[in-house]
Amino acid sequence: MAVYDIPATELIEAVAADLKKQVKQPEWADFVKSGRHCERAPHRRDWFYVRMASVLYRVYREGHLGTNRLRTYYGGRRNRGVKPHHFYRASGKVIRVCLQELEKLGFVKKEKGGRSISGKGESYLNAKAKEIGKELAERLMREKEEAERIAKEAAQKKEVKKEEAVGKEEKPVEGKEKRGEAAVEKGEVKKEKPKEKQGEKK
Repeated sequence: MAVYDIPATELIEAVAADLKKQVKQPEWADFVKSGRHCERAPHRRDWFYVRMASVLYRVYREGHLGTNRLRTYYGGRRNRGVKPHHFYRASGKVIRVCLQELEKLGFVKKEKGGRSISGKGESYLNAKAKEIGKELAERLMREKEEAERIAKEAAQKKEVKKEEAVGKEEKPVEGKEKRGEAAVEKGEVKKEKPKEKQGEKK
């Protein structure tokens, strides 16, 4: 199970949760925006760790990257009211700090014009992907078993309702037959009067 076999969202969330234990979030992370195109600061309290994990994933996937390319990737369009939307790049400070922290951990290495993934970072992501792969397989197995159980219960309930409906339909018919037989035995069955022909006087 390799990095590309795992959904990127699952991998980034797992790496971000792991980075919380190793890196201290800067004090300004609670107030700063992630880029000029954003109107407010991120809603998530742990957005800095998610961005750091995403940067590590991008460096692994794209190879040799610099701050400017990452700024373009994380940028977006800004709403300028009646004016046309304009694309702005993301904050370079945030990305530089993320890269510096990843470099301290040994996950990326500095090269001319940017940074690339190190051997430690590559092995870390592969190990994390393998771990997530096992968890996803177990989760899928549990969901499949739960779906089969729900389908089985639904089929059983449907069968019980069907049997009850059949029983309700049969009971009145049996009652009518018994009442009819009893009436015949007692001679209470009324004979139908012959229909009068047209033209005959009453």
